[in-house]
Amino acid sequence: MAANKKPKIHFESVDELLGVPVMQDGTEVIKIRDIHPFKDHPFKVMDDDKMDELVESIKVNGVLSPVLVRPREEGGYEMISGHRRMHACDKAGLDSIPAIIKEMSDDEAVIAMVDSNVQREEILPSERAWSLKMKMDAMKHQGVKNTSDEEGTCGTQFHKLDDGSKTRELIGSEAGISGRQVQKYLSLTDLIPELLDWVDEKKITIMMGVDISRFDKELQGWILEYRRDNGILLQDQINALKELKNLENITKYTFTATMNDALPEKKVNGRVNLSEKKLNRYFPARMTSMERERIILELLEEWKERKLKEEV
Repeated sequence: MAANKKPKIHFESVDELLGVPVMQDGTEVIKIRDIHPFKDHPFKVMDDDKMDELVESIKVNGVLSPVLVRPREEGGYEMISGHRRMHACDKAGLDSIPAIIKEMSDDEAVIAMVDSNVQREEILPSERAWSLKMKMDAMKHQGVKNTSDEEGTCGTQFHKLDDGSKTRELIGSEAGISGRQVQKYLSLTDLIPELLDWVDEKKITIMMGVDISRFDKELQGWILEYRRDNGILLQDQINALKELKNLENITKYTFTATMNDALPEKKVNGRVNLSEKKLNRYFPARMTSMERERIILELLEEWKERKLKEEV
């Protein structure tokens, strides 16, 4: 009598858990030329050392993780997650790439694009800022998906996120940061592009960028110009601007005066060093240092008295 076969237990893959449809082998190979970049993609694809490493890895091992794309009405596909891998494939001389193709709405695509990139170890402040803003806008528009059990059937419902703080908290929890940190990054999107680049380049701190983002664009432009002309921009200067009354009507003259007045005073230690070589031009070589000091002080006293008489 044949033994009863035990039914196979199916364990869901990560892709299934995420709602990504699994095809026969999980992927399709598509032409790179048919893939279009995601509109207003906030993440930068740079030809740096990391990219060179990725190119070499793809040459040796191929693409280990397929990209995620969605079909376009105009034809071809739109990249959701995998811009760096696609660029590396192109540099490696490949014309195709393994991809998971999934139908998504605009809001779903934005959320998937952000979630797949925002957890990267190396991410610039500007990338995090703009990606969080895109996700915030998408979630407000789309709402948050909840499941409810009605008459034994599991259905999908959406409710709108009218409370901005709750939305920030939700986005923050998914990104591993607090809602307050989310708000700070959102503020950075109000910076003019040049100042946001300086945040990325660590010429100014994130907190200074957040403070400056509260100023109007004209004042931000003056700050940019001041930093370029003077080579300095301190938090004390930004604080001084924040304390000004009627800031919306500030003039360029008042701005410059405020920035200059907020600079720390130069410290003077009161010491003047004269090398022996310089002193030997005026004193005999065998004269002691004490004798030289006495003569110098006497001459300074005479100079001081003469200056006082000239002032009278």
